[in-house]
Amino acid sequence: MERREVESFFERAASIRALVVGDLMLDEYLWGRAERISPEAPVQVVEVAREDLRLGGAGNVVNNLAALGCQVSVCSVIGSDENGALLRRALEEKGAGLEGLFEEGERRTSKKTRVLAANQQIVRIDRETKSSIAAASEQGIIDYLAARSGDFDVIVVSDYLKGVLTPAVLSAVCRSGRELGIPVVVDPKGNDYGKYRGATILTPNRKEAEIASGVAITDQESLQCAASGLLSCLELDALLITRSEAGMSLFPAAGGAVHIPTVAREVFDVTGAGDTVISVLSLGLACGLAMADAAWIANVAAGIAVGKLGTSTVAPQEIVAEVGHGAKDSDSKIKNLDVLAHAIAREHSRGKKVVFTNGCFDLLHVGHVKYLQKARGLGDILVVGLNTDASVRRLKGEKRPLIEETERAHILAALDCIDYVVLFDEDTPLKVIETLAPDILVKGGDYSIEGVVGREVVEARGGRVELIQFVDGRSTSRIIEKILSSY
Repeated sequence: MERREVESFFERAASIRALVVGDLMLDEYLWGRAERISPEAPVQVVEVAREDLRLGGAGNVVNNLAALGCQVSVCSVIGSDENGALLRRALEEKGAGLEGLFEEGERRTSKKTRVLAANQQIVRIDRETKSSIAAASEQGIIDYLAARSGDFDVIVVSDYLKGVLTPAVLSAVCRSGRELGIPVVVDPKGNDYGKYRGATILTPNRKEAEIASGVAITDQESLQCAASGLLSCLELDALLITRSEAGMSLFPAAGGAVHIPTVAREVFDVTGAGDTVISVLSLGLACGLAMADAAWIANVAAGIAVGKLGTSTVAPQEIVAEVGHGAKDSDSKIKNLDVLAHAIAREHSRGKKVVFTNGCFDLLHVGHVKYLQKARGLGDILVVGLNTDASVRRLKGEKRPLIEETERAHILAALDCIDYVVLFDEDTPLKVIETLAPDILVKGGDYSIEGVVGREVVEARGGRVELIQFVDGRSTSRIIEKILSSY
């Protein structure tokens, strides 16, 4: 996927409603220095300098989805204790819906305390209840799922084996997803994957997949064998196996495997990376992306997550920047229309005057450049609408364009005078003009003002149309004729 496609994907995130079902916990971090040994016992003394309390377990999935821009609700069970109150408050601060959150008086809310010195974990202290939730809580979750599942675009199951996801609860989740056509994405745990039967997709790591399938994964053949066995017996639509430095492997029930190489970067901490993967993958499926594309973006996000310490979130801007890293200068200017609309609205709010022009720009020449420089001089921001290859063929015949649309877009974006490039597939840029509402609409001097597409739209909003003369004797057709005559 290209940067502009990923940007558009995240633009849709705000409309997505996700339900997270699973084991909530708190992650406490005590950061300090360890410079001496205790006189009481042969252990390090850590002088705590900073304390940090974060959402953990399924709560980190909530945190990740909220950071991606989703509307998130929670279905789980916590204790009626101090940590439960802290956890509830943290979820409220993230804007999570808590109608599906139940309390048990005798249950202990999970809290994991990690002591770190010099960015190294010294010890972890766990306080929690691992037994299954009470029958009343179980029924409460099942009733909630029956009544509310249809309100969501995706259901994310985050299993940490802390007792919330009983067989009855998991059965209700998967049944709701199948009946309503909602993706059910599961981050599994344990060696009995039968409890996840009927889910849309599972995301085990390599070791978990080995345990669940009973197949030692040592090469591509054994990896395929393990995946095929799990897909068949669990009635899944797909299986995504994360493989650390080897990346990820997606196994759709229908179709061949897709192997996604890792994004090379320094690894500081893998804590919570699985939560990042399931969050981005779930958002992708909820937005209607193909599974391979959703997995690809999740892989990019995981590469960023492991470069951070502790259970951290990954922001859309970080993912977009990582995707566009290979073509940084030009890539950042090329936008899909939905993303560009927000960018132009911001420019308008700052009082900037937006200029728009459009064309095929096939075989960019000095006439084009001079024209674009003059157009930029009429305002503060220049947006160029670029005909796609299909649009050019309809306008100029089957032999055009000579340069395909992605290359033409990058060549234009490399010009300093251009601020944004947007591709359009229609014969005219009317839809783009209506969406962006430019202040000045520019066309070549061979047009009449009355014949410029979008003139009425711009003038109705107080804007104007400007005509700019092209440099005499410069055109793509003449360049083609010269090449043909010379060679």
